Amino acid sequence: MATGGLVESFGYDVQTFNSGEAFLGSEWLDKTRCLIVDVQMPGITGAELHEHLLKSGKKIPVIFITAFPCSSTRDQVLKRGAVAYLTKPFDREGLLSGIQRAIGDDGDVGSAYVEPKADK
Repeated sequence: MATGGLVESFGYDVQTFNSGEAFLGSEWLDKTRCLIVDVQMPGITGAELHEHLLKSGKKIPVIFITAFPCSSTRDQVLKRGAVAYLTKPFDREGLLSGIQRAIGDDGDVGSAYVEPKADK
């Protein structure tokens, strides 16, 4: 199951984007309560997206996921306030725990997940 579908299975609203730039240009930028990003994405990386958000004053909790773990990247994003850094394959409980820490357990959520979509 793709991450967006997994997050939906937890009962959260999900929006997906082709890139970090697409998210930044979307109406969801100010509605997002938790952002799940891959470390490696087309265009700007997950870490660059997080840095951009911080510099622009957007305090959206970010969960990083990656298939290519790197201790220096992990340390960097966690130091800058990331909620979690999950290595693929990660378990659903780990992701759910990160989301709950990011937004609290209060139900109605506008959450976003940035995932490269396959070209069809």
